[in-house]
Amino acid sequence: MTKQEGDSPEKWERDIVKKLAFSAITEQRRSRRWGIFFKFLMFAYLITLLVLWIPDQLPGTGLKTGDKHTALVEVKGIIADDTEASADNVISGLRDAFEDKKTKGVILRINSPGGSPVQAGYINDEIHRLKKKHPDIPVYAVVSDLCASGGYYIAVGADEIYVDKASIIGSIGVLMSSFGLVEGMENLGVERRLITAGEHKGIMDPFSPAEDFDRDYIKRMLEKIHQQFIAVVREGRGDRLKENEETFSGLFWTGEESVEMGLADALGSSSYVARDVIEAEEIVDFTAKEDIVERLAKRLGAGAASSLSRIWGVTAAPQIR
Repeated sequence: MTKQEGDSPEKWERDIVKKLAFSAITEQRRSRRWGIFFKFLMFAYLITLLVLWIPDQLPGTGLKTGDKHTALVEVKGIIADDTEASADNVISGLRDAFEDKKTKGVILRINSPGGSPVQAGYINDEIHRLKKKHPDIPVYAVVSDLCASGGYYIAVGADEIYVDKASIIGSIGVLMSSFGLVEGMENLGVERRLITAGEHKGIMDPFSPAEDFDRDYIKRMLEKIHQQFIAVVREGRGDRLKENEETFSGLFWTGEESVEMGLADALGSSSYVARDVIEAEEIVDFTAKEDIVERLAKRLGAGAASSLSRIWGVTAAPQIR
């Protein structure tokens, strides 16, 4: 703005202030409009995500009215109480699957190296309970890459087990891992001060020498759990199981070999079982889903616990894997 001839200093200053004020107001309005636009855009984005997310959380969404379907429940990863393959998650999915009126058969799709014998046992027990409650609904275990130890503990609860020829099956055994740092501490000049109430409270402490009693006691405990595992396998497989000296040794085999040994029934994928065995080609996923907040909280908690257990060098419980 230029000063016009004849203008008083006061008028010129007023004009400047007025121009600046109008410019500020205009800029504020423009910023507000853009702010509203971006807020609306973010809201639309969140709504779109919610719409895409909801069908995955609701079993049976998208089914054609009146159609029978094959229900699917995934057992994926380590079987433990804080993972996707926890007993709570798998059992929740199984109950929903069996109780759906359109379910003609259930597939347990397993890809797991094993884990907690307690969690696997809960799931196996629930499979038997649901089969008894719904005798007209068959349940089949279908293995993808891996069905070892605790995964197989779950699989033998099914009516039949289907595998791929290259799947890994078996590992019917129990382990409990630790390590010893006694000599390393001595070399570093570190003194171990362990005070307990109870003669064997410090059993298998990684910083103390392993005693014969400790090894023998843990070995007896693992052997009892192993015998429980063997009993579950024999009950589930019955006369189909062709036992030999390696069956319960902890070894594992290809899917093709497992069929020959009676550990599995036949080769086949989930789609094959749904289409040709259950005869309900449409597969509906009933696997329990965690929301994002729950998943993040569990991962943070599990990560801290896992780090502590690694520091101390002892698994929290026996593992069948």
